[in-house]
Amino acid sequence: MRYTRQCITVMLLLRFIVVFSQNKGDMYRREGNLENAIEAYRNNFNKTPEDKNNTYNLACAFALIHQKDSAFKYLQKALINDNSLWVLADNDLLYLTDDKRWKLLEKSQLQKFQKYHTKLKKPKYAKELLRLIMKDQAYDYQFDMAKLYFMKNGKAPHWYYPLSLLKQETIKDNFSKMEDLIAQNGWPTYSSVGKIAADGPLLVINHHEKEAIRVKYLPRIKKACLETEGSCVEYAKIQDRVLVHTGKKQRYGMQFEYDENRNLVPLPIESPEYIDQRRKKIGLEPIKEYLKRKINYNWKVIQKESN
Repeated sequence: MRYTRQCITVMLLLRFIVVFSQNKGDMYRREGNLENAIEAYRNNFNKTPEDKNNTYNLACAFALIHQKDSAFKYLQKALINDNSLWVLADNDLLYLTDDKRWKLLEKSQLQKFQKYHTKLKKPKYAKELLRLIMKDQAYDYQFDMAKLYFMKNGKAPHWYYPLSLLKQETIKDNFSKMEDLIAQNGWPTYSSVGKIAADGPLLVINHHEKEAIRVKYLPRIKKACLETEGSCVEYAKIQDRVLVHTGKKQRYGMQFEYDENRNLVPLPIESPEYIDQRRKKIGLEPIKEYLKRKINYNWKVIQKESN
């Protein structure tokens, strides 16, 4: 019995050390210290190589600092039993996509997804849309670092401005590519390309600089949401953005601004006491949970239901 207690204590201690190491890696990554993040993730890998989430994070960190060989080494280990398509849309890995090893990885993940999930009607279209998502989210980590700098210093870092221009050029190219793909293949649906890929055009449209583009596609996006063939989360984001940019109050609470203390807060909401009722109709979580998770905001408006 004494020996058993000692074994359990040692096992719990080792587990704590592993979790702490991974959490340290995540913390360093959020702070922008990728070298220390890699060290923490690698230490955890040496202790528990079976932790695929940690291994994947290690691969992403290597990709972010453009160390391809190390990134592919750990990515291949992380994906051994993974049959999802998320990796093909992960913007952390964008730097790897011009390598021949990436094409093999794409092929492998698509094959595994269709074997263990569902046969895609348009797998080639799905692959193109996943790449759109990856490019749409390009530089998100760098923009997160710019936000962190702003929160600390009250101003944007100097490197934010050229990066912002590069992002706008990427958005324009992505939109052009999106329109070509839709013209050739039709509007993507969950049943034809899978849930992740079908969201590609919605992200591209939401990030376009012209409001007329969002207005143009909004009815199609809403239709896909109501038919459960498209994302209602992205529909809500786009609908609220159109409303806010045309001088109206948002309906779903998806658009934010910085307050005087540089904290994110939701922009004005139409009939805020009924927002949960509106969100529930399209399958969204309660606004209190969403805002706490998304921007750490405490929603206090008591909710009602209309007849």
